[in-house]
Amino acid sequence: MSLTRRDFARKSAITGAGVALAGSVGALATAPNALAATDSDGTEAEPAHGGHQGVGYGPLIADPDGILALPAGFTYKIITYSGRTRLESGEFTPSHHDGTATFDGPRGATLLVNNHELAGARAQWPHPVPLTEGLVYDPAAAGGCTVVEVRHRGEVAEWVGIAGTVTNCAGGSTPWGTWLTCEETEDKAGRNGFTKDHGYVFEVDPEDRRANRDPKPVKALGRYAHEAVVVDPKRGHLYLTEDAAGPNGLLYRWTPPEGFRHGRGRLRTLADDAGALQAFKCFDSGGKFVDDLSRATKTGTVYGVDWVDVPDRDAEAVSVRKQFADGRITRARKLEGMWWGDAAPTSSPPTPVRRARSSTTARCGSTTRGAAPSPCRSCSA
Repeated sequence: MSLTRRDFARKSAITGAGVALAGSVGALATAPNALAATDSDGTEAEPAHGGHQGVGYGPLIADPDGILALPAGFTYKIITYSGRTRLESGEFTPSHHDGTATFDGPRGATLLVNNHELAGARAQWPHPVPLTEGLVYDPAAAGGCTVVEVRHRGEVAEWVGIAGTVTNCAGGSTPWGTWLTCEETEDKAGRNGFTKDHGYVFEVDPEDRRANRDPKPVKALGRYAHEAVVVDPKRGHLYLTEDAAGPNGLLYRWTPPEGFRHGRGRLRTLADDAGALQAFKCFDSGGKFVDDLSRATKTGTVYGVDWVDVPDRDAEAVSVRKQFADGRITRARKLEGMWWGDAAPTSSPPTPVRRARSSTTARCGSTTRGAAPSPCRSCSA
């Protein structure tokens, strides 16, 4: 629920909205049952029948192969391996797997979309994403996505979803069944031999290969060092993180233009300036401006948020995050992974108020520990 600045300053109990960000494994450890539990301090009773007691799935068991330690009862299977397994077209699986998501495939299969975070000139990488005809954005770039199909009997197939992109780090799945892959770069044409500007979001359809032909960046979402993206399934907003420094990056919200309806392939039909791209500006319960999320040192900190228009979303002359003077927006270091979820209220929800068009709330979920304030690694907006 959106709140006015005045109401936020008056209320101490705020119902958070649904974006969760995490910039480290430590942040994920704050989620109930999300990670393996740490060793017991001996103060708890032993669980009955040998089961695990407490948060998580139990302690990690060392992997003899040194690849992936898992709790007892869990196993893994390697389905693709850079430089060893091969794509349908015969080339080796690309290297530097990163952001990923799974989707339901045909006839009971599971589809897995993998980012390949390959930066700089293509020639420096022994296993770049193959330049499959019709799926290439920039032939000088090494990154992209592959799609892996694991069939119900265990057979595996892999093919290119998009090629010729740069530093495909994170991204996000959509409610309509596609993957948004994000370039974590601001490189423009001419750098590293690139033939096109980079720093965009691209949509990859894991099920319909024809939909991925002639890749087109979603320029309406801005050109900057993208990290992750989530979709508000009800209102249609997209929230995007930026992993950058000097100065620190921003959290963005894209509001679709009036009448726009999301769906497979719809984002690539947008005009370059479609909708509104804005950066967030936080304030505390006293109405004081928060310049950086590092000010939040306590888990559960809640901030009010205003949204400030981005002057030049394509960053033709100046990086987007550098277009704002101090005091206009809130910055944060290492804004990385992000997921959508409806947050539960911390206590009784506030009395309903008239919605302010440009205000919402942000909830800090986790911080790193230390003597000095450390960057917030998890919040919601």
